[in-house]
Amino acid sequence: MPRLRFTCLLVLVFAAISTCSAQSQSQATLAGTVSDPSGATIAGAEISVQPLDPAGAPPSTGRTAADGLFAFTLAVGRYRLRITHRSFTAYEQTLALSPGEARDLPVRLALERLAATVVVTGQAEPRIAETTSAPVQVVTQQEIAERQSISLASVLTTLPGVSIGRSGRIGGVASLFLDGGNSNFTKVLVDGTPVNEPGGAVNFSSYTLDNVAKIEVVHGAESALYGSDAVAGVVQIFTQRGTTRRPRLDLLAEGGSFSSARGSAVLSGMLGRFDYSAGFGRFDTQGDGVNNDFRNATLSGNFGWRFSESDSLRLTLRDNTSDAGFAGQTLLTPPDLNQHNGLHNFSSNLSWDFTTGSRWRHHLSGSESYISQLFDNPLSDFFNSPDPFNICTGMPRSPNAVPSNFCDFTFTARNQFNRAGLTAQSSYLGRQVAVTLGYDYEVENGFLSALGGGHARRNNQAGYFDIRYQIGRRLTANFGARAEDNASFGTRVVPRAGFVYAARFGDSVWGATRLRFSYGQGIKEPRLDQSFGSTPCFPGNPGLRPEQSRTVHAGVDQFFAADRLRFSLDYFYNRFRDMVSFGTTTLPGCGFAGTFFNTDLARAQGANAGLEAKPLRWLRVNAVYSYDDSRVLRAPNAFDPTQFAGNRLLRRPVHSGSLILNAGYRQWNANLTSYFSGHRTDSDFLGLGLTRSPGYARFDFAANYNLRRGVTVFGRVENLFDHHYQEIIGFPALGRDFRLGMKFTIGGE
Repeated sequence: MPRLRFTCLLVLVFAAISTCSAQSQSQATLAGTVSDPSGATIAGAEISVQPLDPAGAPPSTGRTAADGLFAFTLAVGRYRLRITHRSFTAYEQTLALSPGEARDLPVRLALERLAATVVVTGQAEPRIAETTSAPVQVVTQQEIAERQSISLASVLTTLPGVSIGRSGRIGGVASLFLDGGNSNFTKVLVDGTPVNEPGGAVNFSSYTLDNVAKIEVVHGAESALYGSDAVAGVVQIFTQRGTTRRPRLDLLAEGGSFSSARGSAVLSGMLGRFDYSAGFGRFDTQGDGVNNDFRNATLSGNFGWRFSESDSLRLTLRDNTSDAGFAGQTLLTPPDLNQHNGLHNFSSNLSWDFTTGSRWRHHLSGSESYISQLFDNPLSDFFNSPDPFNICTGMPRSPNAVPSNFCDFTFTARNQFNRAGLTAQSSYLGRQVAVTLGYDYEVENGFLSALGGGHARRNNQAGYFDIRYQIGRRLTANFGARAEDNASFGTRVVPRAGFVYAARFGDSVWGATRLRFSYGQGIKEPRLDQSFGSTPCFPGNPGLRPEQSRTVHAGVDQFFAADRLRFSLDYFYNRFRDMVSFGTTTLPGCGFAGTFFNTDLARAQGANAGLEAKPLRWLRVNAVYSYDDSRVLRAPNAFDPTQFAGNRLLRRPVHSGSLILNAGYRQWNANLTSYFSGHRTDSDFLGLGLTRSPGYARFDFAANYNLRRGVTVFGRVENLFDHHYQEIIGFPALGRDFRLGMKFTIGGE
């Protein structure tokens, strides 16, 4: 019996060993580490392992640990590995696992440039938002859809430190003022391409949100990275990319008050290594009142080709044409029946991003933007009666012209601008230090009425560097500088520096605390007419210096209640000098003559506060308040009393803010957006002595309902309470405006 028991035991042990050996031979191990471009590990990345064999095991899922590690024990076979994180681009790879194999797979993820948690514009390389020293606001595609916004200016208005001035209801010139800076002190980029007039501003009236995926607004002088025009900050618009393997078609149609109609179509998707997004949008309205019609059409495209995970080409295109009736200051003068403003804006960018080794990342890009403007008023619609000095006499007059205390001067002005540039940039991305070196070359051309239709050209080049250093877990510091060689003013060097300090970590009731500080110097080249103007009695001044700024921002971000509540406060102090003004001079043969001089000095200081909260699963709250105490310090050539030293800067409210409530429940989503502005210093520029534009409050409401998969009905009411207000003296804003529409989504994932 003992021998029999011993024999049975040996048989059982052998069987167990054989079974375990067979099982181990039919299984494999997949493990790896997930890291970011610098090599730092990423915690919380979602891992999905999907079997590709017909009779494969169920999918396996998990997350990376605090050290970025993941591991799975899988049956032998073929799998698709997918790794995702909200701040990084998705990673996919097809694997074939052999019996007994132990596969070690290190994965390095690239930052997702269109993610809400990633900032592209505030530094040389994309960074997680919490590590940027300059204040940055991000508007996502989801927020745009929730508000059902059409124009870029309407979205920017609700951001801290931003004020918009519109000369009219729809299609009037829309100017942006950031943290007290002039309207031409903010550089605007579309997918990396500068779209400002050379040395000038951007008219936001025709910029729609068709096919826009994200907007970033960076506060403070950023000329160290972006050169001329980035005096008070930078705004960048990003075009949507294709993300679905099945083609996706989004169709939208809406109509409403003022005989308004809007339609758009966007086709996007991925085909192997190729991703694409192409869109068209059209908006037409008769507007409120005479000569207030507006027509706008936008074409856009974003096309990418991926040679490998670290080597890709991308082409972006955006073309916009608009025509707007311009009735003028109808609260003070009779309406202008014949003036129209026509705009054509085009931008393109071709970029190549690739790596050499595990640490070096390179970026090459070519960009071009084109601006065509036609300001036309062929007939005089009102005239000074009587006209003892013959000011209005001799101008072609409309048959509907009426007597007035003012003249409606006729004119035709055509301007064309072209900017073409090349950028080469290389970055070393280490775990503690990142160093970027870059070179920019740009050619600016213009055909201007101020040049008698003649041509002006300016060639500029610059070299820059940016260093970012991680000191322990808590402190991130950055420093950079740029040497700008401009054909108008020569060579200038501008630095910038900043840091972010994590004073506290945590996600409990009292959460993380972050402190920020940034300093920058900005420069702005003169406009082409200011440097090259050829009118005999009003010539340009080729000796103009660049307008300059020094900006300081210091702030805190505090999180509460497991990150469901965030409070931010930012103090700023901006000083602007060598500002260009127009002054009189003496020229032979001219009774009255003038040109441009670097005479003016101004400053702006204040604070921007923001609150983001999610008190309930279905409710999100965003509140913003801005205080902007601006002053004209020196203005010897001022011709209007409001521009004299001691006054506040024009059209920048001291107090402003917004409150956005968004509720999403099942198939419903409702959004209430409110904006208020205190009074602004302004001028009628008609000699009537009006120097202040009163404050106002405005409310917009939008709602949508998903009827079924891919079909949504929506409605929007702008200026809900039909409040009568003006952003610029004499120019009434649009009254209550409602629209209804439907959106269809076909395909996609």
